[in-house]
Amino acid sequence: MAGAVPLSLTVNGEQIARMVAPRTTLADFLRTDLELTATHVGCEMGACGACLVLLDGMPVHSCLVFAVQAQGQRVETVEGLVSSGALAQLQQAFHERNALQCGFCTPGMLVNAYALIAKGGVPDREEIRDAISGNYCRCTGYEAIVDAIEVAARKANGEGAE
Repeated sequence: MAGAVPLSLTVNGEQIARMVAPRTTLADFLRTDLELTATHVGCEMGACGACLVLLDGMPVHSCLVFAVQAQGQRVETVEGLVSSGALAQLQQAFHERNALQCGFCTPGMLVNAYALIAKGGVPDREEIRDAISGNYCRCTGYEAIVDAIEVAARKANGEGAE
């Protein structure tokens, strides 16, 4: 690959070393090179939240980050969070509260909700709304999503679901 540069990073716990074009976005690298297709590309402007991944534990819009900017860092996609069991409570709450329909926004929504809950404590509904304000969902409306995140946060902190 002419003009490619070396890239070394950890994706979902696995050390990855590849050659990439310098202008390849992290979203495209994950989807095309690593076949991690749950990272969705929607607006390609960082507005919809469909491409959210964790970069060293922080949610980032992978459509706005070049893959080479993740050099030496740890990337977690929704596939990695699911396989590790980290999303089990969130997935259950989303299912029980009917907080997903078409599923396009769901991976980014789950990554963002996971990062919020990982901060500890139980966020109030306004904090949840603020945290997911950059995740667009055209199918469900947001009340069921807020409900699901609140339930999962309460369970994660040893509180009852209601």
